[in-house]
Formats: sequence, structure tokens, C-alpha cells
Amino acid sequence: MSNYAAEGATTGAVNGVQSVDRAVSVLEILAQRGEAGVSEVAAEIDVHKSTAFRLLGALEARGLVEQTAERGKYRLGFGLVRLAGAVTGRLDITQQGRVVCERLSDQIGETVHIAVLQEHYAVNLHQVRGPGAVGTHNWVGQLTPLHATSSGKILLAHLPTRTRGDVLTASGLRKLTPHTLTARSTLEKNLTEALERGYATTLEELEIGLHAMAAPIRSRDGEVIAALSASGPAYRFTEARIHELAPLLVEGAAEISRRMGHLG
Repeated sequence: MSNYAAEGATTGAVNGVQSVDRAVSVLEILAQRGEAGVSEVAAEIDVHKSTAFRLLGALEARGLVEQTAERGKYRLGFGLVRLAGAVTGRLDITQQGRVVCERLSDQIGETVHIAVLQEHYAVNLHQVRGPGAVGTHNWVGQLTPLHATSSGKILLAHLPTRTRGDVLTASGLRKLTPHTLTARSTLEKNLTEALERGYATTLEELEIGLHAMAAPIRSRDGEVIAALSASGPAYRFTEARIHELAPLLVEGAAEISRRMGHLG
């Protein structure tokens, strides 16, 4: 590729990013104001009216904005509902699970989380610290390795075999402690056990001194969409205590599932 062509490609990429940035700004303006005209939008994002008109036209074509009865005024369109639908299910999980998590943190005495699958990680959406919680670590929003966390294991266990294999390949099965399961065969056996008993456990596999257990949360159609977990210090949240308290967690996950519309 010639220098001229390379420069042209770079310029095109920059202009593309700038257009995306401006389009997002337009959506934010309409979200804040309710409605706005082309001139208002142009002034707000500091572009010529023709540019603002093109941006609004592109967004209108995708249903993300629409013209009001008063021509020339724009507002957010219902196409945004379609996009929002991709994440509202996750947000609903935390809303429906909040009360259950608070109750469980008191009953179990340890920190309770709700996590979902994101690519080859488990990401924590909600956390309730138990009365006996040690430390102040906030796991909300953090990406955690699937193979070394109880939430990750229960999410992995319910994936189709081929999908699980692809996810594990992408994750790399890194050894985080001497107890982390890094052999694929050993992990698969562990996941099978989790499926059979209805909950997964980790014993110092993510951090030395940390134990955890997790149970599946299901959607209306029975699909596992999240994991409910409890974690605590190994000296107190022993393996025996985990199995003793597991029925509480499993029932808590089932209650959240019912709140999400699952009737099973």
C-alpha cells in the first residue's frame, strides 16, 4: 500500500470514529432535552447544519430517532428499546435478586454475588456483604476467570459442550493458586459434579484463603442466565459448611429464577 493510500485509510478511520462519537452525542442531547431541532443539534456538537442533518437522517433510518409532529424536531425513537432489550434482562436480575441476596448474606453470614457470563469471564453485577465479611473488596463490575470461580463454573457447566470448549480455549485456564484446576479433564469432571448436585464450589482456586459456592439462575424459558454465589474466608467458610449451607443458596437462586418468570 502506498503512503497516500495508507494516509487515506487512516483518515477514513478517524472520520468514522468521529462520526460515531457525534452520533452518540446527538442521542445524549435528545435524551437530555426530550426533543431538538437540526440547528440546536448542530450548535450543541459544533458542526454545520448539513452535517447534523445527515447524522439525524442516519439515526432516523435505523429507528434510533424520529421526527415529531412538528417537522424539523427530533426525539429518541423506539429502535433504542430493541437495543436496550439486550441488557435489560441483566439489569432485571439485580433488581429481582436484591432482596434474596440481602436475606442470604444474613443467613449464610458471607458475601453474596450475582454474576453473568461475558465472553470468557464472569462479571459481577451485584454484591451484598455479609455481617462477618472480611476485607472491603468490591467485586461489582470486575471480570473474573470462569475456571477459578464458583460463578464461572456454574455458568460453564450449563453451556453446550462445544461452546464451553471454545470459551475455555479463549480463557487459557491460567493457574492462579496451587489449587486452581487447569487440566481440562479435571475441570470437566468438576463441572459434571456441579451439574449433578446443583451447585459449584471453589476451594482456594481464585485466591488463597477464599472459598465459594454458586447456583444457577434461570430465565423464563429455563436458560441459565446468571449465577448466585456466596464466598468467604476458608477458615470459616469451610468445605463442610459450604455443603451444609448449599440448599439455602440453591433455593435462593430458584427464587430469583421464579421472579424472572421461570416456572420450573
